[in-house]
Amino acid sequence: MAKYALYVSLKAKPGKEKDVEALLKQGAETAKREAGTVNWYGLKEGEGQYSIFDTFNDEAGRDAHLNGEIAKALMAKASELFADSLKIQKINILADK
Repeated sequence: MAKYALYVSLKAKPGKEKDVEALLKQGAETAKREAGTVNWYGLKEGEGQYSIFDTFNDEAGRDAHLNGEIAKALMAKASELFADSLKIQKINILADK
């Protein structure tokens, strides 16, 4: 069971929704190459509201992801695509099915 996770809430700037969706789809492809990332989800929560949820077996995997290509791409595009600053929440998973 993966024990560690990240949750990032993303609010797209008006008119940037398609760009955010493309970035999330690209992120999923990049995550496939990350050995320490167990699951990676790009989510659409509502109109203009998106998020990322990903899981890891250990802190090392989570830390590697936070310093990896997806994080760099998000930070590089943050001011262009997102209405709010990025808030990355570290989460510990207590149970799963």
